[in-house]
Amino acid sequence: MSHATDPATDTFVAHRNLLFTVAYEMLGSAADAEDVLQETWLRWIKADAEHVRDQRAYLVRITTRQSLNRLRTMKRRKEAYVGPWLPDPLLTAPDVAEDVELAESVSMGLMIVLETLSPTERAVFVLREAFDVSYDEIAAAVGRSPAAVHQIAHRARQHVDARRPRQVVSPSETRAALGAFQRAVETRDLQGLLDVLAPDVVLVGDGGGVKQAALRPIIGAEKVVRMFFGGLGKVEGTLTGEPTVVNGNPALLVRLDGEIDGVMAIRVEDARITGLYYVRNPEKLTHVESETQLTLR
Repeated sequence: MSHATDPATDTFVAHRNLLFTVAYEMLGSAADAEDVLQETWLRWIKADAEHVRDQRAYLVRITTRQSLNRLRTMKRRKEAYVGPWLPDPLLTAPDVAEDVELAESVSMGLMIVLETLSPTERAVFVLREAFDVSYDEIAAAVGRSPAAVHQIAHRARQHVDARRPRQVVSPSETRAALGAFQRAVETRDLQGLLDVLAPDVVLVGDGGGVKQAALRPIIGAEKVVRMFFGGLGKVEGTLTGEPTVVNGNPALLVRLDGEIDGVMAIRVEDARITGLYYVRNPEKLTHVESETQLTLR
């Protein structure tokens, strides 16, 4: 049976990327975002789509409500999580990195800041800042008055602005810092590594209790260097770093003997690395693995 002529399916497919990005930015989990899309689809096919005036707004509203429900259940999961919790890395097309606004809206640095917002604040911030949804539409999605949404948006923006990097960094600057970092690690160049790391750099590893990772963030260039050179000496096998684009920004896909070990994302300010985010938890890498296999075919 062909769905090609089914208007409800066509509409959903046309908006699928938008809906996935809304859910992902609200949840920080690719797997949960996919589940939300499934729930949105099931509700959408039960709706009388022909009588829906603004189908995009209607779909965004369902996705937002499902994401809010899921955020509340995820809170318990995160409280029981072993070590720091990082968002799932999302492989994005290289051209996303050139679209600085979109790259910033899904960047690992911003996704981590969004974790500090309440569920409603996060929904309002994502819909308003990343997708420019009207206050009336957001109000319908989160069940608040437009005036209340206005206030929540202002509060969330202040909170995020106080914690996000001061400057927008070009993809080429991030690639340069990442290249210098990779060369220094591969050649065991201690000084080279210290030169590319900011003195107050923070390394956050997410192993989820499944893979080994520091249970707390490591702060300071010298401690981070010790951790890298100390840890690399214990690795059995060959580690390689493959440049890729994750969350709209240059990153490294790290392989151990050819198998994906993790994804290293960075935050750069003034040409030096201020944040290193290494996701090793295999559950968070399934999306990356399936996308990588698709591109290899």
